[in-house]
Amino acid sequence: MTRRVAIVGAGIVGVSTAIWLQRAGHKVTLIDRAGPAEGTSYGNGGILASCAIVPVTVPGLSRKVPRMLFDPDQPLFMRWSYLPRLMPWLVRYLRHANPRDTARIAAALYRIVGDSLADHQALAEGTRAAKWIVPSDYLYAYPSQAAFGADAYGWGLRGEHGFVWDELAADEFHALDPAFGSHLTFAVRMGNHGYISDPGQYVKDLAAHFVDSGGTLSIADVTDVLRDGGAVSGVVANGETIACDAVVLATGIWSGALARKLDVKVPMESERGYHVEFWDAEGGPNFPTMVAAGKFVATPMKGRLRLAGVVELGGLDAPPSRAPFELLKRQAKITFPNLTWSRTSEWMGHRPAPADSIPVIGAVPGVAGAYMGFGHHHVGLTGGPKTGRLLAQLISDQQPNIDLTPYSPARFAIKGRVTT
Repeated sequence: MTRRVAIVGAGIVGVSTAIWLQRAGHKVTLIDRAGPAEGTSYGNGGILASCAIVPVTVPGLSRKVPRMLFDPDQPLFMRWSYLPRLMPWLVRYLRHANPRDTARIAAALYRIVGDSLADHQALAEGTRAAKWIVPSDYLYAYPSQAAFGADAYGWGLRGEHGFVWDELAADEFHALDPAFGSHLTFAVRMGNHGYISDPGQYVKDLAAHFVDSGGTLSIADVTDVLRDGGAVSGVVANGETIACDAVVLATGIWSGALARKLDVKVPMESERGYHVEFWDAEGGPNFPTMVAAGKFVATPMKGRLRLAGVVELGGLDAPPSRAPFELLKRQAKITFPNLTWSRTSEWMGHRPAPADSIPVIGAVPGVAGAYMGFGHHHVGLTGGPKTGRLLAQLISDQQPNIDLTPYSPARFAIKGRVTT
């Protein structure tokens, strides 16, 4: 049965959902207040990080946070004036920093991101976006083998889910990629990964393919979801009604207000992420790399090197802070001592972080035709195509091949019992 579907949000999740629904024969309208890839889908690290299944909330996090907050060289920042508003979310978030919940979260993330390269290739096949996908190894760089050993808990989780890797001592590491400073003496190499060499243009090209194939793109601000007899009947965008049989909320951190109109209240905060780009860079890495000590990634992109990462907790309204940018620039000089560039550019965006670190994906309880796909923390680009395909299957009355219970919006239903 052909359905009229309105998708709110034109980032990687929304665009992926639109394309998979279109391929299934549905009539789709993609709605975004700014246009495709104008938010986090533009500014992310660009890595198809299938191995990124270890949440931030690992056991022992609570002991580390105070030291990280007061060390200017650590990748965690806080706007202290925002702390009173942050506390309810933060308490729930830290409650999951235990072995049982960490293992549960890792298992849920794996099912969304574990085949990211293949998921992106399937999504982009036959589109001009495919040229931006670069299959590649993915490196984790450490100052020593002992530092790698200190991360044994996370690597153990990856091993349990079937990931394999090569461990590279200093000589082998620097022969593979001589750009790194001598203070980094150990690396892990992960195969079957990849990166997007221009994330913003990649999503724009996917959206253009959707439009060229008959889809509708509307630049508008959706303020309400209309219901008739317990079922979705339309959305209100810029004061006008767009009729539809189904709606997908996929607008990242901004999904919360619309979710509440559907009786779902997601405890979610912005993890403000930063990137610095070094244009016309020489002396940068050959492979996308997570520099583990600094918790940032360095990705060789078209025409520039992008360093991305750092977490700042401070809400949606405050302007960017200078300290995260300056930290990334210091890290670039230390990590790549021979790096040269012509100019730099900076970006700050909002990564949607549910308190339980698991994306919200699935049908809304009690509202026929309402679906959600947001809350991917640091793995939105990585997991966007899989999320979109799962949502398209649900809307097409097909049975997904994974159990969607861990991701269900029902866990945050206002009229039900919150279980996380």
